[in-house]
Amino acid sequence: MAATVIHPSAIVDEGAQLGEGCRVWHFVHISAGARIGAGCSFGQGVYVGNDVVIGHNVKVQNNVSVYDAVTLEDDVFCGPSMVFTNVHNPRSAVPRKNEYRRTLVRRGATLGANSTIVCGITIGEHAFVGAGAVVSRDVPAYALVVGVPARRIGWMSRHGERLDLPATLPAGQRREARCPATGETYLLEGNTLRPCSSPT
Repeated sequence: MAATVIHPSAIVDEGAQLGEGCRVWHFVHISAGARIGAGCSFGQGVYVGNDVVIGHNVKVQNNVSVYDAVTLEDDVFCGPSMVFTNVHNPRSAVPRKNEYRRTLVRRGATLGANSTIVCGITIGEHAFVGAGAVVSRDVPAYALVVGVPARRIGWMSRHGERLDLPATLPAGQRREARCPATGETYLLEGNTLRPCSSPT
């Protein structure tokens, strides 16, 4: 893998851990306690806090702050200017650093541009948060959520293609769909989607 590239305007505090092949662009600040895997990209104006864990091949686009108590697993995409939080009821006059709520973004999830992730929730594997959505509750794996507040309107494949499935099914019903790009088959049962075949 290629060597990590850090732009001269970026600040990477002593003690920060970056894997091989990372790209750290203009005016990024990575704090000392951050733990970052290989092959990640940090766009202009990104901030990464101390109590942050980031996996491999994560892309954090321009103007995103990854605050303390956030974990991003492998292959997560953070769109431009999307927002994380870590305090549920902030007040400038009330210190609440001991009340941070942890946020977990599972492998392969996409967080669209200008979306907001309210702290203390989990975004499931390969979930897709639409641009501008405000997410205040857990998002299931593969779910497509949009709006304010975010609501599930469908399902996405691992490839990032919308599947021909309803947002939910009555209890006991099952329905299959194929990814239009890869041919991989998915099975929806109630409120749970899972892949059931490999791409053809």
